[in-house]
Amino acid sequence: MRGMIVAPQPEAVEAGALALRRGGNAIDAAIACAFMQGVVDPQMAGIAGFGVMQIYMPRRNVHLHLDFHTRCPASVTPDMWADLIEGEARDGFGFLLKGKVNDVGYQSIAVPGSLRAYEEALREFGTMAWADVIQPAIETAREGFVIRPHVYTMWTQKESKFGRVDLVDKLRSTAAGQKIYFHPDGTLKSLGDRIVNPDMAQSLERIARHGADLFYRGEMAEEIATDMAKHGGRVSLDDLKGYKTTRGAPILGSYRGCRIAGAPPPAGGTLVIEILHILENFDLRRLGHNSAAFIRALAEAMKYATSDKDQYVGDPAFVSVPLDRLLSKSYARELAAKIESGTKAHVERLGQEAHGTTHISVADADGNVVSMTHSLGTPSGVITDGLGFMYNGCMSVYDPRPGRTGSLAPGKARFTSMSPTIVFKDDKPFIAIGAPGGTYISGSVAQGIVNVVDFEMSMFEAVSAPRISATSDIIDVSNRIPRFVTSEVEAMGYRIARSYQSYAFAGVHGLKIENGRWSGGADPQRDGMALEV
Repeated sequence: MRGMIVAPQPEAVEAGALALRRGGNAIDAAIACAFMQGVVDPQMAGIAGFGVMQIYMPRRNVHLHLDFHTRCPASVTPDMWADLIEGEARDGFGFLLKGKVNDVGYQSIAVPGSLRAYEEALREFGTMAWADVIQPAIETAREGFVIRPHVYTMWTQKESKFGRVDLVDKLRSTAAGQKIYFHPDGTLKSLGDRIVNPDMAQSLERIARHGADLFYRGEMAEEIATDMAKHGGRVSLDDLKGYKTTRGAPILGSYRGCRIAGAPPPAGGTLVIEILHILENFDLRRLGHNSAAFIRALAEAMKYATSDKDQYVGDPAFVSVPLDRLLSKSYARELAAKIESGTKAHVERLGQEAHGTTHISVADADGNVVSMTHSLGTPSGVITDGLGFMYNGCMSVYDPRPGRTGSLAPGKARFTSMSPTIVFKDDKPFIAIGAPGGTYISGSVAQGIVNVVDFEMSMFEAVSAPRISATSDIIDVSNRIPRFVTSEVEAMGYRIARSYQSYAFAGVHGLKIENGRWSGGADPQRDGMALEV
């Protein structure tokens, strides 16, 4: 066997599996999968998005975190939206402004990083040719893909009830979007319909020939910058030319004797590790999986980690992140003691009450492991005529209030909950896990790890088990958690919000490596699969 790959889109998993079958390594498979995700889930990810990637290659002594978050354009100012604030989403995913200028349209676009990162990772750590890795995505864009249930669900769900713009309205916000995603009579294409995108195929062909520099410095960059300037966008040619990824070591923690390697700021690994460090102080098996006591401990751990994130975790080039404190076991014990005493954490929100992201986990026969999460954030809706791909809408999550950890600043990256994680047992990879799902990601990834480590679940059981989320003072629960359990939690003084979904809160995807064998799990709420080749 050559390896295993897990992701939320069958077509993308197949593209990665074919890379492995052709002799490629885990990095080749991850990048082939990523390009395909941008075609078959084009509002979840794409070449005009952002993300984080953890790469482990034992034979090359490589273990690094590649960060390719979007950056604020150079023209932004910290107070440019201060007088437009209407509120903040209850789940912490974005600020609500008058006119929705940060949520849809050209002003919502930040400087993208995905394509640059794909090229760097493949050039330095892959084995296959750039054009060969992109070719399956080109063919699918030209021939089309069939709309799957989760794609259609995302297009039609009502974000407007939370103050955000519905994705269907974003899809029709440009002429190019109307041409790709709607029938000639103006109705949205539906389940089973085919999406053909020749403009995206042509863009990918150009990139396959000329590399990422075409997008950042060449002819395509000029086309992008011209379109931005024409429509009041802030991304300029200089912004594109100046974009750089960052890299470094993953942040480390431990849980029940396992080493946890997570994504450093501005990504969400701090939350995953802080949650696990707090939970390590509780006998979760004795409490019982998804018991009232378990839910209370888990929710409070999530709330403390969320509050710390809101206050301290941002772009380390702009703010000082106290990682030593946030990741210390002594601090976790202090928080656990508060939970045991009955203290309730408070998560501050502006007073108003899941999103465009996807994930890949890959392992190969040489012991290489990749865990990668990438996204458009909330999609901007903007497609430059003739290019075919949608841009990120990342400006929605920057804090419009000056002087905050997440405030606007030229060149600044936004915080994201992206948490591609590798768990080591006896110094060998044991779990590779991550998820799409906005602010739900970190807590859901932590629950997946708890399910495997504490409750000895298979990876599929771990990603399928009912989850909760606590990114505010309200505890959100999956509809599969019994009401007699949540009644006990409510009796403790908590407010419960029950999801209508049986599978809710991020879409956890992971693989487990044990006794030399791979096993994988794709969250049933998404359309994906785990494939061994």
